Amino acid sequence: MPTLPLPLPAAQREITGAAGGLAFYEAGSGTPVLLIHSINAAASAYEVRPLFERLSATHRVFAIDLPGYGRSQRTDRRYDIALFTAAIEDALDAIGESCGDAPVDLIAVSLSCEFAARAAVKRPQRIRTLTLVTPTGLDRRSAALDGAPGQSREVPGVHRVLTLPLWSQALFDLLSSGPSVRYFLRRTWGSPDIDAGLAEYCVASARQPGARFAPLSFLCFRLFAADVRSLYAQLQMPVWVPHATRGDFRDFSSADFLRSRPNWRFQPFESGALVYFEMPDAFVAAWRRFAEDQT
Repeated sequence: MPTLPLPLPAAQREITGAAGGLAFYEAGSGTPVLLIHSINAAASAYEVRPLFERLSATHRVFAIDLPGYGRSQRTDRRYDIALFTAAIEDALDAIGESCGDAPVDLIAVSLSCEFAARAAVKRPQRIRTLTLVTPTGLDRRSAALDGAPGQSREVPGVHRVLTLPLWSQALFDLLSSGPSVRYFLRRTWGSPDIDAGLAEYCVASARQPGARFAPLSFLCFRLFAADVRSLYAQLQMPVWVPHATRGDFRDFSSADFLRSRPNWRFQPFESGALVYFEMPDAFVAAWRRFAEDQT
């Protein structure tokens, strides 16, 4: 396969820790910001490109390709909540080596908000502010979630079926084909006006060796937390939730238990789930106001 192009305007280096080999990107100078892309069939750090480009003008911005995605290690192993949380902790360790003890402003997207929250609960001293862009776990179907710490919502037996050699690659190829990628992005955007560069990169990323392993764990709900409500409730640092009002990911009807907390701030945008693709300047301006309020 052709080498996957760099997802961001930055040089890549590899960091190795509990989550294995991760592609790590860095640009700019100033206080540290860590960007974490979402999880889907063809995710990568390209998903945070508009933020990386704008914030690197005033901050030292870092991003990673999560395990099994982008240019990171894609071996056939167990992809679960612990692994993705460890990847964020590995990134925090790498930033600490570069920036010392300076706490990080962390921005995560969609399902990765759950991993970011778990890392923040484990290492609260490393996170100054936490931005959760259209996070999972706050829709009406999540209201009854009350699982044990670290428990996932995996549907028993589904992963075994999805990974049968007879059809696992063919199934993944279908889900990550150009038409499928554009279909799911249109549902994410709630509009046909998707970002063409993101769609193209998603398809290229999904054609890399080993690309199916992590997404098949996503499809069986192994990566979704059953304890997400109690997890969010443990967060003590300032939390900003910019979220969609359009598309498939606009339901935050079970978030009332967080809205009254003084450290949580919700802000709807007239956009789909990836707010900063559609409204980059408005998003960054709002984020700066939030971050500056904490100084």
